[in-house]
Amino acid sequence: MVAFIGPPSPLIDGDDYRKKPEDFTIPPKWVSFQTTVAYKYYDIMNTFDCVEDDASGVNDLMRWGLCLKSCDFIAVRSSFEIEPEWLQVLETIHEKPVFPVGQLPPVEYELEEKNSDAWSSMKKWLDMQEKSSVVYVAFGSEAKPSQAQLTELALGLELSGLPFFWVLRTRRGISDTDLIELPPGFEERTKGQGVVCATWAPQLMILAHESIAGFLTHSGWSSVVEALTFQKALILLTFYSDQGINARVLEEKKIGYSIPRNELDGSFTRDSVAESLRLVMVSEEGKMYRDRAKEMSGLFGDRDRQDKYVDNILIYLKSHRPVKKAESQY
Repeated sequence: MVAFIGPPSPLIDGDDYRKKPEDFTIPPKWVSFQTTVAYKYYDIMNTFDCVEDDASGVNDLMRWGLCLKSCDFIAVRSSFEIEPEWLQVLETIHEKPVFPVGQLPPVEYELEEKNSDAWSSMKKWLDMQEKSSVVYVAFGSEAKPSQAQLTELALGLELSGLPFFWVLRTRRGISDTDLIELPPGFEERTKGQGVVCATWAPQLMILAHESIAGFLTHSGWSSVVEALTFQKALILLTFYSDQGINARVLEEKKIGYSIPRNELDGSFTRDSVAESLRLVMVSEEGKMYRDRAKEMSGLFGDRDRQDKYVDNILIYLKSHRPVKKAESQY
């Protein structure tokens, strides 16, 4: 994503050659290798306000460019094993050191039960499901589907016939008055099939459970890392910001499968939801996504490899720390 945004000068000066949303639907000109990584039109339309000036006369990309221009080096949550070509692009366009700090996978203490009463009831339901049968559905703390999207999602889950555990946010904080609701009768009809959780849920502990096989996610990178650490296959449904770029990287590397959508408005149907879930979770055609999740687990969950990335940046920081001036004798 940092490489896709580009060098700082055009962002600061406002002379980026990309002026229209459709300009972001193709790889940028500073990327010399063949790639499909670019925004879908519906994704950039949900994100394009970042190029528009706010009340202060400054836009988000200008602020981003100023930060990148002023820093001494760039540290990014990434690894050479996943995207070496993009890390090289970063060094080229910024002409300063770039350090991948690894994928920062969860550590053991994060799996401790922090709310045993809430988790115990969730675990009880998960324990009753067959191993590697359940799809976990969650879109992070910020992303929220529209009412139309929520309806198709719910009916798609029902239509799939797969067991599901859905952590659903119907509003983003108390200031969000645009409430969304499940289709009438959905929870009653799916009582034996799945669970809808509208409160806190321990995502790491859910993903670590052996009954979970797949993760329908917004493609936020923390969620991606957590899922792959626990070998969960990825079904992708993006909403805004860097999610579209993350999804294209995962698609290109055959690590995740995106639900088919209308290219202009991003709409999708219950049928496409159901078919996508069945493809990734159970069909022979989608076996490669299940296999890739297991393959990536060895990379994303490799603690020794992770420590080496962190060690590299610590060595750099120690060797480049400012030298204190000798105290004056007078």
